[in-house]
Amino acid sequence: MRKIVARRELVKDIAFIIIGVFIALALSRAGVIDEIIALFGNSEVASFVSGMFFTSVFTIAPASVALGHIAMHTPAYIVALWGACGAVCGDLILFYFIKDRFALDVMNSFGSTFTRHLLASFHVGFYKWMAPILGALIIASPLPDEFGITLLGFSKTKTLVLIPVSFIGNILGIYLIVWFGSLL
Repeated sequence: MRKIVARRELVKDIAFIIIGVFIALALSRAGVIDEIIALFGNSEVASFVSGMFFTSVFTIAPASVALGHIAMHTPAYIVALWGACGAVCGDLILFYFIKDRFALDVMNSFGSTFTRHLLASFHVGFYKWMAPILGALIIASPLPDEFGITLLGFSKTKTLVLIPVSFIGNILGIYLIVWFGSLL
């Protein structure tokens, strides 16, 4: 029964992601994102706030669009730097408050034996040092940071490791998105 509920929650999460993408596209085409960015009056502050929203699976699409819009009038390295600072704050919020919900949905979707084996694998040998690297790569990728944060949480990564991993991963990810957006 718990498996069915967890899978239903996972499907609901995926539906919210898809809805978020469509909302971001609609807001961008309507000019609403430009209006919101103009409210901040400062591209650094707008980049920081957009970076905070760049971390969540539910807000990554509008945040990516906003970062792209900011980069039209601001150098990409400034957008990436301030966006990464905001993303670190967002990742810390996820790490402390939200990571358990997403991890719980994923883990409850599988059987308890699989869950025990998976969790045990993050505490020994190869996976113990590989999980933070894989988490950092996920944070740097266009994938939502929850996946990387979940991996870092499973491997019991310390906050002092999370902060530089998050900053480096997000500055690379945001810069690549801004750079790719400038090509279009």
